[in-house]
Amino acid sequence: MTEIAHGSVVVLPGEAILSRWWRTLDKVVLFAVVLLFAFGLLLGLAASVPLAERNGLAPFHYVQRQAVFGSMAFGVMLVVSMMSPQVVRRLGVLGFALAAVALMLLPVLGTDFGKGATRWYSLGFASLQPSEFLKPVFIITTAWLMAAAAEPHGPPGKSISFGLLGVIIGFLAMQPDFGQAMLTIVAWSSVYFVAGAPIILLTGVVACVGLVGVVAYNNSEHFARRIDGFLSADVDPRTQMGYAIDAIREGGFFGTGVNEGRVKWTLPDAHTDFIIAVAAEEYGMIMVLCIVTLFAVITFRSLMRLCVERDVFIRLAGTGLTVLLASQAFINLGVAVRLLPAKGMTLPFVSYGGSSLIAMGLLMGCLLCFTRQRPQAEIGDHLLSNGFR
Repeated sequence: MTEIAHGSVVVLPGEAILSRWWRTLDKVVLFAVVLLFAFGLLLGLAASVPLAERNGLAPFHYVQRQAVFGSMAFGVMLVVSMMSPQVVRRLGVLGFALAAVALMLLPVLGTDFGKGATRWYSLGFASLQPSEFLKPVFIITTAWLMAAAAEPHGPPGKSISFGLLGVIIGFLAMQPDFGQAMLTIVAWSSVYFVAGAPIILLTGVVACVGLVGVVAYNNSEHFARRIDGFLSADVDPRTQMGYAIDAIREGGFFGTGVNEGRVKWTLPDAHTDFIIAVAAEEYGMIMVLCIVTLFAVITFRSLMRLCVERDVFIRLAGTGLTVLLASQAFINLGVAVRLLPAKGMTLPFVSYGGSSLIAMGLLMGCLLCFTRQRPQAEIGDHLLSNGFR
């Protein structure tokens, strides 16, 4: 016996792959992603021109690159969304192994591009940041391990995933990249929570995070400087945070007008970490609310579809990916309005960055795959099946 989740979708014999994909896809989420990328290109036209001028490049050099990277990201997203969850799971586990090796080799083969953190591989024509690709495939691997642990005589998947988390966080801290480390912990915790983690264990994880934060504050000048700046009652107007807050204040509700903003000429990361400051200054709170609404739509619709999903792996992986996307957006926006310490994190699909765009395309492709409408087995069938054969 089967029943249909997410609506009255039926499996049509001999139906073409593209036709079935389009019928079962969450088109609202897909449209929201397209709008986010369109906003990113629009804001890139404003924010990246000063940077191109400072670097002696063509005015729209970075916008053109963003369009190329974005096309690659959409290609990845569409292809992955057409796959079956089983294929995505297998590729995710393989991708995690490759991304983990790339992360571990960063201290030897990586570069910091003068930013004080060894996070990238220089490819000559572009750079590659392994941590961006590691996050979604780690969540898929974690979901697979925890789902397998729920099976009779299954492996200790929760313990294994916790060990993998510790290794990853250790290598991220070595870069240092505390922002990505924190984001990975949040996403992993969400998967663990949905899998039925004891509250006492999650409390212990939070306590460990706090302890690591204290150690990092006492041993990392870079980390301590950011925390001190965040806790300070006064904001230095000559810092990135000061410029961003002034820009948001200047924009008001309707903005100063297209190409009338000034923050892009002073903020070195106006096209990446602080792209929302450019949006707020030139297009006002209206643009910011539109972007926030799009992220809220993606998050809400994805979680609603996953709530009725009976496949344990799909439910865990989809939840983790949704939390990962929403948390990264929240952190980026929170930093811009000084709700959080500066993290150096991009706004998904909006900020400039090849690794970020393509990795987010991969994440959304997996999420669209997991939230596609499909026949659901009866709950008794799931309880009696071995699963993941």
